[in-house]
Amino acid sequence: MPALRSAPAAAGARHPPIPAMTSPTPKRPLALRYLGGFIFWTRWLQAPLYLGLIVAQAVYVFHFWVELVHLVEAAFGDKAALKALIDSVGYSLPEIKDAAGNVIGHAAPKFNETVIMLVVLALIDVVMISNLLIMVIVGGYETFVSRLDLEGHPDQPEWLSHVNASVLKVKLATAIIGISSIHLLKTFINADNYSEKVLVAQTAIHIAFLLSAMAIAACDRIMPHPEPASH
Repeated sequence: MPALRSAPAAAGARHPPIPAMTSPTPKRPLALRYLGGFIFWTRWLQAPLYLGLIVAQAVYVFHFWVELVHLVEAAFGDKAALKALIDSVGYSLPEIKDAAGNVIGHAAPKFNETVIMLVVLALIDVVMISNLLIMVIVGGYETFVSRLDLEGHPDQPEWLSHVNASVLKVKLATAIIGISSIHLLKTFINADNYSEKVLVAQTAIHIAFLLSAMAIAACDRIMPHPEPASH
């Protein structure tokens, strides 16, 4: 009986499975290989674009500090800094009218709550646009040019670990909505300086940004995504 049970195993050992025959992959012509390599190399043409965005980022940082210094100086009574702030945020000074209702001038600039709010919103706007630039520079370079090799780095952004073209589009759309919200809030705070047509137009543009972001997120949700590799 033991010999009978071991016979199939022995037979299986004498006949190992035959590997499937695969035909060798034909080599591509040398010209096509060089052409493909050249086309792949052209992705580095985008590198100067991201370097240019870094320069734009530096300009935004400089602008942020200029506005912040003016804000601090205006808080301590510097009239020139206050005038620079009012001009930068587009705040309209109250009009002075005579008995006949004619405008004869404008009130002296005052460091009031409205001016502070407009300046702070302008600073937040600069920060949000700077964040948008960071996402475009880092995420775009990682996605379209070359990997940054930041795996395991303690300062690696959380969103960069799973960034791709689809995720980048959703995050950029969300950032643009935030920037549009800040602009719209600044407009409503300073509504006296804008016509009704401008207010309606900015509101419509903001709604269009919202609908576009929702459409991008919906498309990203229904599109198939590759499952992460199991370890």
